[in-house]
Amino acid sequence: MRSPGEPATGEPTVSSRSPPAAAGVGPVLLAAAMFAAALNLRPVLSSLGPVLPEIIRDTGISATGASILTTIPVLCLGLFGLGAPRIAARLGTEAAILASLAVLTAGALLRMVVSYPALVVGTIALGAGLGVMGVLLPALVRRDFPHRAGPMMAVYTMMLCAGASFGAGASVPLSEAMGGWHRALAFWAAPALAAALVWAVVVRRNGARDLTVRQPAGLLWRSPIAWQVTLFMGLQSSLSYIVFGWLAPMLRARGFDAVDAGLIVSGSIMVQVAGALVSPLIATRLRQQGIVAVTVTAATTLGLLGCLYAPAWLVFPAAGLLGIGQGASMALALTIIVLRSGDSVTATELSGMVQSVGYTIAAGGPLAVGLIHDWTGDWDAIAPFLLAVGLATAVFGWAAGRDRQVPALGSAAPGA
Repeated sequence: MRSPGEPATGEPTVSSRSPPAAAGVGPVLLAAAMFAAALNLRPVLSSLGPVLPEIIRDTGISATGASILTTIPVLCLGLFGLGAPRIAARLGTEAAILASLAVLTAGALLRMVVSYPALVVGTIALGAGLGVMGVLLPALVRRDFPHRAGPMMAVYTMMLCAGASFGAGASVPLSEAMGGWHRALAFWAAPALAAALVWAVVVRRNGARDLTVRQPAGLLWRSPIAWQVTLFMGLQSSLSYIVFGWLAPMLRARGFDAVDAGLIVSGSIMVQVAGALVSPLIATRLRQQGIVAVTVTAATTLGLLGCLYAPAWLVFPAAGLLGIGQGASMALALTIIVLRSGDSVTATELSGMVQSVGYTIAAGGPLAVGLIHDWTGDWDAIAPFLLAVGLATAVFGWAAGRDRQVPALGSAAPGA
């Protein structure tokens, strides 16, 4: 017989080695550390697409091989995100983020080797680090900033979008300035290392901090609302990774040169900042977020189709619409994780499920685009695929936006 509050045999637990409120460091330093990590979540992904034709040329791979290269990190986001709550339970949340940044740094440096196998291994390492951080950072917002979730998620997603924009826009100029795409890709080890140093200070002052005792996470996998949030995240992410991996090559195939194509993608991603900043602020003030999900999904889909098929003079406005829609979609998906969770433990587990399964689904987007291009020899045939993904995203976004809560998995910690 067990005493009240004692976990049953076989139930996973997360120790309470220190209070869940940010005790060791001030909220300003913790927020700065979170935003520094967020800034590193996308450059290593968005920097690949603008130089993908050169990678294909120098390594001799096909479009299918290139699509595998763009798919691997997204698939790893899902696979390693699934284990993020367990990693945090073992190491402590802050230490797990620090370790992820170290892995990210190593993966970026490995891409300096001009070899397809080295690119694959380095990309797997990048996906592993990103997968763990992507799950834990939104849960930290729920744990340490429960009453500022809207503004924190807005700035968090804004930094994420800014990092993606820098990666896309700087990729070709860095390649030209540093003497090759391989050095340009390895450049992103520097900001990852800088963020790791900030997190080293956090870990040193905070020690190993986790959440609290939780119920079996299998409850989430039987929850309809958890699956609706997961599918919304996965499908809208699929469109994002199609943009990261293939929009620049598509624009180059339309006749834009490498620099202009990279700048269009970079500009589109930079505009995401506006959508990312506004979307969580609106979402946290509404009981139902479905209409927001449908609106931003429509903007994303129409903008992407405009970039691919509209007259050249409409490409820049279409890229702007695409950026606003994608920034708002990503921010909304991350915010909904927080809104559908009643406590920080549930937020961690839901974030793990949503991002692991969601990114596994998202990995099919860039892979499908590469396969369709290989089969047909042009880009025209992907329009029906993009429309289908957009429609499914809107449907599940509407469902995920309903005023529901997933099953609570933990006793609420103070401040949670």
